[in-house]
Amino acid sequence: MKRDIHIAIIPDGNRRWARKKGLKPWKGHSAGAEQIEKLSREALKMGIRHLTFWGSSKDNLQKRPLEEKRELLKIYEKYFKKLIKDPDIYKNKTGINIIGDWKKQFPFGLKKILKNGIEKTKNHTNNFLNFMLAYNGDDDILYAVKSIKDKIKKEKKDLKINVENFKDFLLSKDLPTVELIIRTGTEGDPHNSAGFLMWQTQNSQYHFSKKLFPDFGPKEFRKVVEDFMERERRMGE
Repeated sequence: MKRDIHIAIIPDGNRRWARKKGLKPWKGHSAGAEQIEKLSREALKMGIRHLTFWGSSKDNLQKRPLEEKRELLKIYEKYFKKLIKDPDIYKNKTGINIIGDWKKQFPFGLKKILKNGIEKTKNHTNNFLNFMLAYNGDDDILYAVKSIKDKIKKEKKDLKINVENFKDFLLSKDLPTVELIIRTGTEGDPHNSAGFLMWQTQNSQYHFSKKLFPDFGPKEFRKVVEDFMERERRMGE
């Protein structure tokens, strides 16, 4: 059954998962990447049209130790190379979107891989895999403000901005409203952070899981989504 909904996952807990096992932090990121692949396939089986993963905030990349950052970028390279070659991406006409400040933050080789994935799947519209990389919500909003300012300056006329068209200027303008946000690894600290998709999550429902992301598997994901689908959505009424 096709479910034309947008589910976003904040995959928290990779580093804590690794620490508990006495491993280096990037081993947790690697285990998390494997879980992303499993959850993506489960979402496809369930007919979910839009699935978004927050891979990293800009702070993750700027404040983490250099060795961890280097290893994380290697994991991105390995994961996306594999994703782009996956025959299911082409069989199911899955579009790949990458959103964030990655073009400034990432090295040339990785940027080339990501651009290749976007280009190869740009005409795929059956379902979408979205990755937020080097993404902060405040950048998203500031990008919109700058875009509006530049448009006014270029066209030399006033520009009417309203709720309907503001989204068209966002960095994340191609993403639809998020119905459900899943955040893992909460451990009594349920929250959004860095303004994740502020515009698209105004009426989102949240599910907070205590499980660290590498332990949050397809079975629990399916249960969370099915529970959500059974609930009545009031949308502020």
